[in-house]
Amino acid sequence: MDCYKEFAHIYDKLLYGDIDYKAWSNKIINICNELKINKDSYLDLACGTGNMTKEIGKFFNNVWAVDMSNEMLSEAEAKLRNEKIKAKFVCQDISSLNLNTKFDLVTCVLDSTNYILELEDLKQYFLGVYNHLKDDGVFIFDINSYYKLTNVLGNNLFNYDDDNIVYIWENVLEENIVNMYLTFFIREKDVYRRFDEHHVERAYEDETIDKLLLGLGYKIIKKLDNYCYDAINADTERIAYIVQK
Repeated sequence: MDCYKEFAHIYDKLLYGDIDYKAWSNKIINICNELKINKDSYLDLACGTGNMTKEIGKFFNNVWAVDMSNEMLSEAEAKLRNEKIKAKFVCQDISSLNLNTKFDLVTCVLDSTNYILELEDLKQYFLGVYNHLKDDGVFIFDINSYYKLTNVLGNNLFNYDDDNIVYIWENVLEENIVNMYLTFFIREKDVYRRFDEHHVERAYEDETIDKLLLGLGYKIIKKLDNYCYDAINADTERIAYIVQK
């Protein structure tokens, strides 16, 4: 299901307007430099509207971006074109990756990994990325932590209102699965247009992620708290993984 079909064009402002993509990308590039990773080929998975693709892609010769939403890919293509960054865009499920090429760096940011609900699919996703990495290639991704999904988002209700955009966000948590029901009202001249979205994320213990990664042959370089230098703790809400083939 293309859960972003209605609001690809306002996605950045609605859900991730406070993300410092430049700071995150600088951290990722610094990690690549520390690990002496070649900056030839880069793949951004679940790229959305291309914010991270744009920031990191400017450092690489060959840039690829994958997302399940054609609408998101259209937004990303326009964004990178404006920055004069050439990239290949592929509409594909990241849990069954098949691109027939290998990369020095693969990223998957903003908890897209949590949208993979079945453990076997998660394993296939990690395996697919592994098979698309060059030797010593690096995979950097993040997850909403178990703590965040079960305690912060949990069974809670959120809302947003700036006159032009209003949304109500209601969560239902059951057996480590968070169903997110979002109702949007978008102002169009003198009326508001309503549409609804349903998103689902699974809360994974980081020990479960670690076991899968190590079992597939990855080396876990480090785990960061929200792409900062701090080590993760019990209250970490976003865990950034840096792993290497």
